[in-house]
Amino acid sequence: MAKLKLGTIENDRAVKVTHELPASVHRDLVAYAEILARETAQPINDPVKLIAPMLARFMATDRSFLKARRARHLSRRGEG
Repeated sequence: MAKLKLGTIENDRAVKVTHELPASVHRDLVAYAEILARETAQPINDPVKLIAPMLARFMATDRSFLKARRARHLSRRGEG
């Protein structure tokens, strides 16, 4: 079986966000949750809970974002 990018889902304090998904994206999210549940032996009752870890993983692996974020952080440190 293919190795998914997400692993077990950590519990963390949440911020509520409301967003509509296209039906095709929701179907894929449900399928992803089913596969991830089998792979990790961790039941996923609500596939929507995968959105935050997916976004976090996406941002953590986006080199351009990380570079820009670092540059922004360094420029802010120089302002004080």
